[in-house]
Amino acid sequence: MKKYTAEFIGTMWLVLGGCGSAVLAAAYPGLGIGFAGVALAFGLAVVTMAYAIGHISGCHLNPAVSLGLWAGRRFPRKELFPYITAQVLGAIAGAGILYLIASGMPGFETGGFAANGYGEHSPGQYGLTAALITETVMTFMFLMVILGATDQRAPKGFAGLAIGLALTLIHLISIPVTNTSVNPARSISQALFAGGWALQQLWLFILAPIAGAVLAGLAYHLLGKETSVNGK
Repeated sequence: MKKYTAEFIGTMWLVLGGCGSAVLAAAYPGLGIGFAGVALAFGLAVVTMAYAIGHISGCHLNPAVSLGLWAGRRFPRKELFPYITAQVLGAIAGAGILYLIASGMPGFETGGFAANGYGEHSPGQYGLTAALITETVMTFMFLMVILGATDQRAPKGFAGLAIGLALTLIHLISIPVTNTSVNPARSISQALFAGGWALQQLWLFILAPIAGAVLAGLAYHLLGKETSVNGK
């Protein structure tokens, strides 16, 4: 239960920190942090949790990460369901806390609530195909960084920084396209509060990150194999 509790708390912090920065601080009149600030907030949330709970649960905070690590033969299948359950519940808890805070402002309306979307609900009005490609490729690259940074042959002690910076970069690229998911738990939690269109479009932000993560797991398993001088 320690591992699952750590995943719950970590994912709650990711949603509260990342989505909270988008809902509370991104568009604050005259002082808003904008896209760059939100991207940095997501990265900082991952970095802080990587060093806080990485030694307890591995700090996945994301069903796609757990599935990608499983596909890369770094994570046991029997742990998938409890990890994913803890992550989704943690994300919902984070969104719930965010709602309680945000609703304290006079005239608050849920609106987009940092939910992910495409078409008219994309920040840049990007369509379905662009959103699908973006989420799949961004999650693929996120898992490649995770798998590489946590490889036993990688420099020790820097995985959290590499992963957090990767997530920051991913948000800098893709916030205009989909508001950036690469994490089904994060998408589910915000869609539950935004409702309507966010729930209708949620399928993409579950399937695309999972597909990208599993492909990365399979690719890194082949790419990361140690080879001798003669290539065997």
